[in-house]
Amino acid sequence: MSLHIGDTAPDFTVDSTIGEISFHEWAGDSWVFFFSHPADFTPVCTTEMGRTSQLSGDFAARNTKPLGLSTDTAEEHRSWISDVNDTQNTDLQFPIVADPDCTIAKLYDMIHPSESDTAAVRSVFIIDPQKKIRLTMTYPMSVGRNFDEILRVIDALQLGDEKRIATPADWRPGDRVIIPPSITNEEAEKLFPQGWDELRSYLRLTDVN
Repeated sequence: MSLHIGDTAPDFTVDSTIGEISFHEWAGDSWVFFFSHPADFTPVCTTEMGRTSQLSGDFAARNTKPLGLSTDTAEEHRSWISDVNDTQNTDLQFPIVADPDCTIAKLYDMIHPSESDTAAVRSVFIIDPQKKIRLTMTYPMSVGRNFDEILRVIDALQLGDEKRIATPADWRPGDRVIIPPSITNEEAEKLFPQGWDELRSYLRLTDVN
C-alpha cells in the first residue's frame, strides 16, 4: 500500500508499551508524529527515541503526540526504553508500537525491499487531527533525523492552516510568509490588512502574528 499526502492515515489496533491502543482513538484531536525504526537496540534509533523524549514539551506545545514503531514486541520495547533513558538522559513516556510481524510497517509502506526484505525503513508521517497525512519523509538507516526540521514543518503546517499562508524556503517562525496565488488581491486585503510586498504577481510576502 502506497500512502500519499492528503490520504487518511490507516487506523489500526495494536499492542504498545502503554498497552493496547487504537490509533485514531488514541490520536484524538491531536496532531501525530509517527515514526518507525527497523529494530530495538540500534544505535541511531536509540538517539532518536531519546531526542523525541527530550522534546516532549515542544511536541506538547504544538498539540502533537509522538508515536514510535519498531519491529519488535512491546516487552522488548520496554527493555529498550531503559537503555534509551540511561544513555540519552531522559524519561521516555510516549508509546512505541509493537510490530514484530511487520503488519503496520506494510500497511504504511515502510518495507523497502532494496534496503531490507524485513526491516521497516525509518519513515516519518505527520498526521493532522482529521487523520490526514500532511508530510512524509524517509531516512536511510545510517542518518539520524533532524528534529529541528520536524518541529519546523509542524509549525509551518499549523500556521498555514490557521492563516491560509504558505512558507518560503528555510522559513522559521517569525519570518515572512507567502500569500498563495489562489487568494486574490481583493481577498488578501481582508485576510492581510497589514499589507504585503509584491515581488511578482505570484509572489507576495507578508508578516503574520
